[in-house]
Amino acid sequence: MAYVFILCCFIVLALVTLLAARVGHRGKVCDRGVGYEVPDEVKRDPALRERANRLVAHWCTGAAILSLAPLIPVGNVLFSDGDRAIGTGGLLAFAAYGLIVVVVAGYPFEKIKHLAR
Repeated sequence: MAYVFILCCFIVLALVTLLAARVGHRGKVCDRGVGYEVPDEVKRDPALRERANRLVAHWCTGAAILSLAPLIPVGNVLFSDGDRAIGTGGLLAFAAYGLIVVVVAGYPFEKIKHLAR
């Protein structure tokens, strides 16, 4: 059951980051109804708006790709009919990897806050 939970967590992470990347690719990061909260200076300046869209599109696409990698080993364990298992060290590695993916996905949003300076 724990492996199903891990699999679902990484699938949800991939979907969320793909949706964020889609907003960036469409150029709607600064639209309050569709996008995210950004500083007013970024909303007013077309160059900063474009940079914000590129940042979100690039980094969230990368995070989505990174979040798909753990699906292979977890899928192998799930489809092995109980012949394989992931030890405690492996589970800690999955947790650390998930944290890294979340940091990669959150980077553009922190960077956007500092674009206006």
